[in-house]
Amino acid sequence: MLSRVANSIYWLGRYLERAENYARFIDVNINLSMDLPPDLNEQWEPLVKATGSFESFKTRGLSFDRKQVIHFLTFDTENLNSIISSVTFARENARIIRENLTKETWEKLNELYHFVKKKAIKKEWKAEDLREFFESVKNQILLIYGLAESTVARSESWHFRQLGMYLERADMSSRILDVKYHILLPSPNMIGTPLDFLHWTALLKSVTAFNTYRRLYGNIDSSNVVEFLVLNGTFPRSIYYCMLEAEKSLQKISAEGRSGGRNSAEKALGELRSKLEFDDVTDVINSGLHEYLDEVQLKIIKISNEIDKNFFQIKHNFITQKIEQ
Repeated sequence: MLSRVANSIYWLGRYLERAENYARFIDVNINLSMDLPPDLNEQWEPLVKATGSFESFKTRGLSFDRKQVIHFLTFDTENLNSIISSVTFARENARIIRENLTKETWEKLNELYHFVKKKAIKKEWKAEDLREFFESVKNQILLIYGLAESTVARSESWHFRQLGMYLERADMSSRILDVKYHILLPSPNMIGTPLDFLHWTALLKSVTAFNTYRRLYGNIDSSNVVEFLVLNGTFPRSIYYCMLEAEKSLQKISAEGRSGGRNSAEKALGELRSKLEFDDVTDVINSGLHEYLDEVQLKIIKISNEIDKNFFQIKHNFITQKIEQ
């Protein structure tokens, strides 16, 4: 497979997952803001911090009110991580490698792009309209995933998309959990209060985990939530599960051209997967949840960089050199 094709498929997976995650947790925050006590301000700043766009947001002099944050995260084309930007980048990557996609996948992705672009024109939104919009974005992306699941051969291209999707999902799960633990509550005295329960519930709902969590653990308990979202090996949005699936796809990709030992991307991913496999929730809490998640995020960035070096940059340089000769 050409490196440019692999690169486009990989980032198609990442951008679609990013857009779906943004739609998911913005929708949950809109719902949460309706349940907050009247003496508390709506908490929109954590959403900007969760996406890693805090400095960009502040540099532009925007304020953390509902309207500006939702616009920044959803329809702002200057924000390269917004929903409209992510969907646009996903479509562009799909257009480049259109011959590698099924007809149905391309058509649904194109529909999603035009749907979001058309909605971006609207200036004023009611909460009900926004929730309907985000629900539609989530459902359309899940439909694209379903089409891929049932119509695409499990070839190299499939595994590159899976790899991008699961790395992005693990990164977003770690960021959302980190933000909840350190920012959402006004003070440590609120831990264990009904407000704390409300936030943990919202967190679980933001990753569509509430019902599954209740069946496995029962009552809402912070350490159980952490264990479920970080270390659970069966829930598709836990960090550990994402690393398991990403590693499977990376091994399939690497096996195609392997002539010796494991490459640096496999080693970096295997290191993180192994850590998550053998850690327990006590290890996570004792080391400090923020510090633990920060380390996970840095390792995911390292994995992404190693994938880039092993599969995209090197092959591209080789092709360029060959042409120049």
